[in-house]
Amino acid sequence: MILYIYKLKSISMVAKNIFVSFMIGMIFWVLLNNTLDPLVLGLGAGLSLLLSLLFCARCNVFSELKMTPAAFFYTLAYLVVFLFELIKSNLDVARRVITPSLPINPGIVEVKTRLRSKMGRMILANSITLTPGTLTIDILEDTLYIHWIDVKTEDTREATEQIVRKFEKYLEKIYG
Repeated sequence: MILYIYKLKSISMVAKNIFVSFMIGMIFWVLLNNTLDPLVLGLGAGLSLLLSLLFCARCNVFSELKMTPAAFFYTLAYLVVFLFELIKSNLDVARRVITPSLPINPGIVEVKTRLRSKMGRMILANSITLTPGTLTIDILEDTLYIHWIDVKTEDTREATEQIVRKFEKYLEKIYG
């Protein structure tokens, strides 16, 4: 009985991975082709399904992803927050380039995360790296080492609040 339950859980995990990768493939297909022509959509569906079956049937990339309406809402909210932080940090770095007299205080700070999911930590690290002025150097369990263009504090707790928390609260809802 336990083996049967494990197989069902394993089958549902594979189906989830295939479904999520298929949906991502279709979204990119539609965005790249910029048409809703049935022939183009059918071709995209076939290719997305084929690639999902080939590459995602045995991996568990999306196993930690929660498939709930709340997770979908938090994903959209996360994207809005990320885009806002991206624009804000781009303007800050551009201002520093245009005005060389502005002080910079580069350094590496240690920050902590509450995220337990490997995928959540990876997305957090990439989000930090994609915002100009910060670069994730290393991840060790719940600790991230960040190169910061203008270190405002060396205290781990304060640096975590300034760099990590704005992304982390949404990623916790999505990945746990």
